Amino acid sequence: MDISLFTTLRGTTTTTTAAAAATTHSQYFFSTSNHQEQQSNGDHIALDMQSNNNNNSNIQPQNSSCHTSTSRSSDSGDPSAATSAGGNKWASKLLKECARAISDKDSSKIHHLLWMLNELASPYGDCDQKLASYFLQALFCKATESGQRCYKTLTSVAERSHSFDSARKLILKFQEVSPWTTFGHVASNGAILEALEGETKLHIIDISNTLCTQWPTLLEALATRNDETPHLKLTVVVTATIVRSVMKEIGQRMEKFARLMGVPFEFNVITGLNRLAELTKETLGVREDEAVAVNCIGALRRVSVEERASVIQMFQSLKPKLVTVVEEEADLTSSRYDFVKCFEECLRFYTLYFEMLEESFSPTSNERLTLERECSRSIVRVLACDDDNNGEDEDEEEEECERRERGTQWSEKLKEAGFSPFGFSDDVVDDVKALLKRYRAGWALVLPQGTDDSGIYLTWKEEPVVWASAWKP
Repeated sequence: MDISLFTTLRGTTTTTTAAAAATTHSQYFFSTSNHQEQQSNGDHIALDMQSNNNNNSNIQPQNSSCHTSTSRSSDSGDPSAATSAGGNKWASKLLKECARAISDKDSSKIHHLLWMLNELASPYGDCDQKLASYFLQALFCKATESGQRCYKTLTSVAERSHSFDSARKLILKFQEVSPWTTFGHVASNGAILEALEGETKLHIIDISNTLCTQWPTLLEALATRNDETPHLKLTVVVTATIVRSVMKEIGQRMEKFARLMGVPFEFNVITGLNRLAELTKETLGVREDEAVAVNCIGALRRVSVEERASVIQMFQSLKPKLVTVVEEEADLTSSRYDFVKCFEECLRFYTLYFEMLEESFSPTSNERLTLERECSRSIVRVLACDDDNNGEDEDEEEEECERRERGTQWSEKLKEAGFSPFGFSDDVVDDVKALLKRYRAGWALVLPQGTDDSGIYLTWKEEPVVWASAWKP
């Protein structure tokens, strides 16, 4: 093992080294061990639309699958006319029109638009065809009130195919081509290290589903501190069932990496929670002599909207030195009772995401296809599940809510709970800027404006996509 991979300047890490470490350590942490790398079988996991709900033939698309090639012809109408008339944004126009028809309960128009989208959509086509494919699935589920069943099936299939090796390959490639996840890692780690400086017993409570890819860099930073190397306890709270199966392997690798770095380390995993608000000091094993930091990356959006205030209050009860929150920038909450408005915001966000993936990966990338497929579950969950849940499966509602909020909305909730912004220092901002220089043009960092000091934004082509923030009680 080449130890030079993990060397930094003692005391303060240079921005170049910190940026490089964000991906270098993930590569080591997820390096292949005795496992044989699994190859993706390429099978598309989306449901067959006809098998979704055979009792809804009045709005059933004429073709049996919701994801079909555009090379097929039809006896009635000319779907290709929609693409030539609408330019390169035909999908957005047709999808929005279909969403409005569903909201208006116009069954004739719904049938026609679902059929037209079915003819044009493909999960293997260009960006418009992919968006049409995945949003068509959600629209069909909404129209047939089959969202909950579709979502459970998509989740079940994803869980069966999930493994450490497949997750490793996907994470490494995504971090290599995009700062979508590493942006939050670098910002949060910098704030945590500054807030816990000088402490000898650290307890980080990690409420995220990032498979601990954030922590090797932080372990190295602790190992190179000028003062005595502190003891680190890492408690991972698993909020997604798909992650549970790989946590044993993750824990073993974390412990091995900590030994390599010479950092006294303890690793704990908490699973099986019905609601995050159930967490307590006792559940988490928080001791009075520990300096606590709570790290939330993409976790709060999974909490049901009604429970979010109580979860943030729970953070206060832990008496942390710092709470870091990283969330994707979209508002799928305030419009949740207005289907058309919520649909348009959801489409706006995922259009940005899919366009980013299209420019970041090669057209034939299996990793890109996997990331796009993962979106299908979230899209169905947000657009097609709330109305037909009818109060059932409350535990699942809490666990897989997927209703994003904007940074300003999260800031308001955190301030109401008694938290105040812990501004990112110039050193942390420099680290983030150095990270972004490693990627293709189009990415930028936007700092708080005026008196707003509650977070920083990652932008893609001038559109904010990820918000990172740090808070103190």
